[in-house]
Amino acid sequence: MTSSEPTTSDQLRPTPTDGYPSPTSRLQTATEDILRAHQPSAGTPPILNRNLHIQYLLRNLQQGFPERYTSQDASQTWLLFWTLQGFSTLGIGLDDRTKQRRAPSIDTLLAAQHPEGGFGGGPGQLAHQLPTFAAVSALAIAGRPGPGGGWDEIDRAKMYTWFLSLKQPDGSFKVSHDGEVDVRGLYCLLVCATLLNILTPELLAGVPEFLASCQTYEGGFGSASFGEWAFREDGHAPDYSAPRPTLGEAHGGYTYCATAAWALVQPYLRLYYAPTPAGPKPAPTISMRGLARWYATMQGGRAELGGLRGRTNKLVDGCYAWWVGGGAAVVAGMLKEQEDARAGAEELQEGAEAQNEGWEDEEVDDSLLNRPALQQYVLCAAQHPAGGLRDKPPKHADAYHTLYCLSGLSAAQHRVVPNASRRATLRSSWDADKARSMEGSATASSSDGEQSLLDELRRESFVSALSWLEEEGTEQYVGGAVNRVNATHPLFDLTVTHAEGIMAHFYGQTLPVRRPQPRPRNKPADA
Repeated sequence: MTSSEPTTSDQLRPTPTDGYPSPTSRLQTATEDILRAHQPSAGTPPILNRNLHIQYLLRNLQQGFPERYTSQDASQTWLLFWTLQGFSTLGIGLDDRTKQRRAPSIDTLLAAQHPEGGFGGGPGQLAHQLPTFAAVSALAIAGRPGPGGGWDEIDRAKMYTWFLSLKQPDGSFKVSHDGEVDVRGLYCLLVCATLLNILTPELLAGVPEFLASCQTYEGGFGSASFGEWAFREDGHAPDYSAPRPTLGEAHGGYTYCATAAWALVQPYLRLYYAPTPAGPKPAPTISMRGLARWYATMQGGRAELGGLRGRTNKLVDGCYAWWVGGGAAVVAGMLKEQEDARAGAEELQEGAEAQNEGWEDEEVDDSLLNRPALQQYVLCAAQHPAGGLRDKPPKHADAYHTLYCLSGLSAAQHRVVPNASRRATLRSSWDADKARSMEGSATASSSDGEQSLLDELRRESFVSALSWLEEEGTEQYVGGAVNRVNATHPLFDLTVTHAEGIMAHFYGQTLPVRRPQPRPRNKPADA
């Protein structure tokens, strides 16, 4: 469906002030003035300059990044991921010639693999959780099974051992040896372990409790919590449920990572926190209501063209189209999953059909954010006239903002949520023998009972991750379907196809065909 036209400039009211100017309020006013100048004329729909952005990505990939990127030598795996996923989001397929040209991308990524496990930002660099995520994600896009394809050259056993070497007593992980603890590294670890089939209860012990401890009073998540405050080296087993204060304020990047990480640990919570003969094991919880409220309050007003900010009272920025927009999509998916579970566990009340009469054909957008407004910001403010995307005008485009603006545009256009039917199909097609054949010795369990539970954890992690599908009939395209980009998996920032490909390989599964979901009644086709 096509959304309503963007708001005209005469409706853009500045953010109210308290009458006491400060550097912050002056910067806010100046930013709104700049954004107002980028509001399109009435009746002129914004256009995604697709070809310019493709050329921008091609120049970076084939000619090399400009000299100013030398400061990002420790982010080589990230530069490749941002570029490759940018192509995927724009719907650019790879022909054989382009794949051949990209072979050095696979070689560069593998050259960054550390001999003791994980990946550094470039060849010969220290292993770090963040570039490990970028390398694995880039290989999910550009790689393939078999010799030279990159996937089978990933040393999963060493990566798993390296992950465990970074684990802290409170359930958190350092981002590298001698590095800091924060939820970004934890999210990166969980994505890699999920994609590569190396999740274990040993790896996940204490993780949910740590994540829950990072939620702030605002509802979003800070970077970490004070683990040392509750965990002393007294020889006793760590008490993961012990209270610990949050470190830092809620932030868009940390909140996305914590939100997606919370979604990824749900299979572990369901399996390992079930009631036992000795009583139920207390499961950590987060405030979903507070989290949803925080995401909703991060969207700017009309004077900010509906852009998203990463912290309270900060400026809008194009990259938060993903960090906040994508995180809001994860929350929407988890809420839908809860609703599906309740619907499956309870019989419909007698007369429910009558109570709902008159509502089933209504078009209701239950998103946490104003999706058309977010698209307007990306299309009107974030596009650089020479190609690539940016924070906001008059800044230059860069590889980081190019991807995350496109990913945020995707999250605003498409509603990708867990699908109960797909979940059931994946579970029924699961081949336990093939899955176990892909298991590495480093992650095997010692007893039959533990192995059985581990097998179930892996199955449920696989099913849970790949049950996210686009909900047909909920598309919204500001400017029309000509501005459409590919749907992005909210947990990974990969296309569903790429996530399915690498996970099917490492879990030894043959995926059932995805069938389009029927369009809801009275929903118009895309304009």
